[in-house]
Amino acid sequence: MNVIEGKALQVSDAIIACQLDGKGGVIPIAENDVINCDRPCWLHLNYTQQRSAEWLQSTHLIPDAVRDGLAGDSMRPRVSRLGDGFMITLRSVNLNSDSRPDQLVAVRVFINDKLIVSTRRRKVSAIDDVLIELQNGNGPVDCGGWLVDLCDTLTDHASEFIDELHEKIIALEDALMDQQVPPRGELALLRKQLIVMRRYMTPQRDVYARLASEKLGWMDDDERRRMQEIADRLGRGLEDLDSGIARTGVLSDEIASVMAESMNRRTYTMSLMAMLFLPTTFLTGLFGVNLGGIPGGEWHLGFGVFCLSLVVIVVAVAMWLKKRKWL
Repeated sequence: MNVIEGKALQVSDAIIACQLDGKGGVIPIAENDVINCDRPCWLHLNYTQQRSAEWLQSTHLIPDAVRDGLAGDSMRPRVSRLGDGFMITLRSVNLNSDSRPDQLVAVRVFINDKLIVSTRRRKVSAIDDVLIELQNGNGPVDCGGWLVDLCDTLTDHASEFIDELHEKIIALEDALMDQQVPPRGELALLRKQLIVMRRYMTPQRDVYARLASEKLGWMDDDERRRMQEIADRLGRGLEDLDSGIARTGVLSDEIASVMAESMNRRTYTMSLMAMLFLPTTFLTGLFGVNLGGIPGGEWHLGFGVFCLSLVVIVVAVAMWLKKRKWL
């Protein structure tokens, strides 16, 4: 395949349809163009749109083995080599305004030396970043550079989110040092985000390492070296995720300890109060039976003396508790 007719890449609902100009920029593709394949073409689609779905199932430009993968069947990060190309599934931090970052979005890519076909359902910010660089004339010049730039941007977004999670953990630790328990559900959400990120970023790191080790004509040694650096950087992020999961476990135990200590302290205080007033409660109960023969019942100072004796008993019990170091 040395040339491609422009109409073969015309999809009415395509998000991006362009050709890399080899200088860091892009050239729009017109329907009547005859495209020389010495520079790769890039087609970015939303596979839930009707025209894009039809194109994925009918075009002769992609192998049959990748049609279902590009249409959204694969979810976990993975890479498969197909001749001189790859079918790649990657996950990105969700930077859309109506979603949480840990609700990761998927981008699927078929790439060889002449063609890049990427698909998504929800918006992937990393794709937009690569396109902006191309529009500014500072983007990749070939397929290898495009793939490295995409993976680099995905890793940047993941690293930023991991740093945000790390800052949240530090804030929770500082608050807990001041005996401030976080709101219900906050720690659980943080722990869930850490676990979700680790679940998907671990195979993604392996994908990057696999891409760095493959020998393909359209990826030079410098691009493979950059890809390995990206894999190593994501690996360091995974170490931070592991430490974050361990730290949230310690936080959970410490929160339970603080809450149990607070409950014990309240129970202890209530027990002391009950013990302090136990003798007086006994006496007031005894003198409240309303039977004849109660001492002082006929004496006009009897009630005052009785109240004074209750105060003396409370003070005596309090001094005894303090001497025993219970107060």
